[in-house]
Formats: sequence, structure tokens, C-alpha cells
Amino acid sequence: MSESDTEPTAEPTAEPKAEMKLDEFSAGEGALADSTAEEKTAGDLAPVFEVPVSISAVLGRASLSVAQLLQLAQGSVLELDRKVGEAIDIYVNNRLVARGEVVIVDERLGVTMTEIIKDGDAAA
Repeated sequence: MSESDTEPTAEPTAEPKAEMKLDEFSAGEGALADSTAEEKTAGDLAPVFEVPVSISAVLGRASLSVAQLLQLAQGSVLELDRKVGEAIDIYVNNRLVARGEVVIVDERLGVTMTEIIKDGDAAA
């Protein structure tokens, strides 16, 4: 056998090999296996626990002129575009994520979520 019949040898390069073929991973090894084999828990979210978010529960909306706004005083009634008992919108960082109902908890107002909004349903 001549030298040309054998497998070619790799020429040395300055950079190490940066990629591996999928079949080079053994079962349970590597990032791919870690992300699919392990069950995720609430503890896995620990790095984002301190990220601030803004939550808004929108009862309804009203449109006023500046003159009407200046006439509002304590006890004024503002008519909203929703009816009594209609679901309210719940926004997280100005993005609609759920709908819910107003509840009273220990003499304070609260919101209970009744419907989670998926990306495609936000326009509904």
C-alpha cells in the first residue's frame, strides 16, 4: 500500500476543532442531553427571580378631553368601556398575558386569572 492509499492526515491548524458531530456525544453527555433529559423545576428560574416586571390589571378605558380631565374631583364617576362582570385584562410589561376577575381578599382588591392568553390569541 502506498501513502496515497491510506487515509489523509489532517494538517495541523492554529485553531482547535470547534464542533462535534451528533454521533460523537454519548448518551447523557453534553448540553443537548441535559436540556431534554432533566426535568425543570421552579428552582431553575432562580437567576430571573430578581428581574423587575410591571403588572397592570386594566378594568377598562375611557377617553376624555383635557377640559373633562381637569373637571374630575374626588367622588367623580368615570364611565369605562366595560360592563360589570366582564373580564379584565392583565398585562405584564405592557403585554397582554391573561384575563381575569376582580376579587376581594382581606378587604383589599385582587385579581384572579381565569384565562391565559397565548401569543396568537392576544388580538382576540
